Amino acid sequence: MSSSFKIKNEIENLRRILSGMDRKVIVIFLSVAVLQTISWYYTSRMFFKNNLSGLFGGGVQLYEFLYWYAGDFITLLIIPALIVKFYFKEDLNKYGFTPGDKKAGFIISLSFLLIMLPVIWIVSAEPSFTLAYPLLASARYSWKIFIIYEAGLFIYLIAWEFIWRGFMLFGLKEKFGYYAVLIQMIPFLILHNGKPPAEVFGAILGGLALGVLAFRTNSIYYCVLTHAGVMFAVDIISILRYRANEFGLGFSSIIHIIKNFI
Repeated sequence: MSSSFKIKNEIENLRRILSGMDRKVIVIFLSVAVLQTISWYYTSRMFFKNNLSGLFGGGVQLYEFLYWYAGDFITLLIIPALIVKFYFKEDLNKYGFTPGDKKAGFIISLSFLLIMLPVIWIVSAEPSFTLAYPLLASARYSWKIFIIYEAGLFIYLIAWEFIWRGFMLFGLKEKFGYYAVLIQMIPFLILHNGKPPAEVFGAILGGLALGVLAFRTNSIYYCVLTHAGVMFAVDIISILRYRANEFGLGFSSIIHIIKNFI
């Protein structure tokens, strides 16, 4: 009887705690957890390989990336956008779908890309890094495949930026203020695990920088522009180095790569 009475008290205390919590914050945290789990198990390349690859002939590797990118566009953008519109009953502009501060956005994005280009050039001098990008190996040998791959990647990055910098950051901004930048950085970093160490450690600063950029401009557009610009630079520099078999850092290496490309 005493045990039952304690359990009832605990349940009642828990009910009071839950009733006093911010429902919007709870929905954001839980939906991000569920959507990321769906992404990992059902809209991933691994799911495609294990369940759908037999439906396709040649070019399976390209299809698995396109499946991943399109699937995550639905999972990480369409579904949370529907939650915002029909459950929160709020305007998507409040979640970053707005030009925001254009001047600051373009200046910061361009400055970040100019800083990152020499960093990418230095890091890409390591052959193991160059062999890791683009993720789609066949894109190294065909410009047509490369363009299709990059277009799919761009669509994916819009969804990626929305779920972290839009849905999560702006959704938690009212409750946590600038702490939301730190909160969204953690899952962003964790999802880079397994990639080259330089990129994983860079994701800490990258996640914070993109969070600050979104917070400062009140928009995800410049995060998409910056993230896509960095990824395109990584892929194109890696391809050019690979094709020219050139891994130097000096000006002569740039000339060699240009001559090989032409």
